[in-house]
Amino acid sequence: MKNEDVCEVVCVDAEKVSRVKSEIETIQTQEVAKIFKALSDDTRVKIAYSLLQEYELCVCDVANIVKCTTATASHHLRLLRNLGLAKYRKEGKLVYYSLDDDHVKQLISIAFAHQKEVELRAGS
Repeated sequence: MKNEDVCEVVCVDAEKVSRVKSEIETIQTQEVAKIFKALSDDTRVKIAYSLLQEYELCVCDVANIVKCTTATASHHLRLLRNLGLAKYRKEGKLVYYSLDDDHVKQLISIAFAHQKEVELRAGS
């Protein structure tokens, strides 16, 4: 069986490899991986998308939207907050969450725009 997506010969561009390896050693790849890991959960993606649609939602609203308990919603929101993807504020007995900043909003928006493009390509 032949793999069409694997090089048939070894051909390494030493200059490119050296440049990229050097760059990778200076950045925090594990921290970025944590962001994507947080967003690899369907419920958390739904929560992030909900917070993209509505600037701010209380934990009860989020639980209702994603069809889970407030404890489960709170757990997911806390994880998003701990990774710097969401922020919260307390008003009396209610806790409101929003996406942390424009970078997070862009990340979520781009992911959904990309998915729509993938679906369109697959449909043609």
